[in-house]
Amino acid sequence: MSKDILRILSALENAGQPGATFESIDSFTKSLVGHQLFTLLYVDGDEVARVYSNRPTEYPVSGRKPMARTPWGDLVLKGGKPFLARDRDGIRWAFFDHALIESMGLGSAICIPVAYDGRCLGTMNLLDAEHNYREEHVPLVAAFAPLLIPAFLEARRKAS
Repeated sequence: MSKDILRILSALENAGQPGATFESIDSFTKSLVGHQLFTLLYVDGDEVARVYSNRPTEYPVSGRKPMARTPWGDLVLKGGKPFLARDRDGIRWAFFDHALIESMGLGSAICIPVAYDGRCLGTMNLLDAEHNYREEHVPLVAAFAPLLIPAFLEARRKAS
């Protein structure tokens, strides 16, 4: 695991930001807990905008979702708490686009807020087959969210 962490840290220095960091975190989290869909969203008012997706056909970059005024948004974006969906019921509770998610064979999710200076900049979202994620996976993934702060700030700057 330490080599993977060093790879993420060195990605922060590489040219091609924020993509180099996003790809590094994508690869690392896949090896750590697995995922079929990995997206990164930044907060923009009452919406979130996608700045990274490992499946851009289904979830393109720059796609937007109205999320801040939902129970999920209250929990993750406003409350700064991670979200764990173990099954499709959790996916349906959280996401208005649950039909697309389910059609991709996905039924569990971990969503981690990425916060800086007391506010949520965005989220790191991992989705996989139903029942893939457990409670103990959440802190493993959450520990790496702060490494996304510079990349999120750069993505927001570029989007402005």
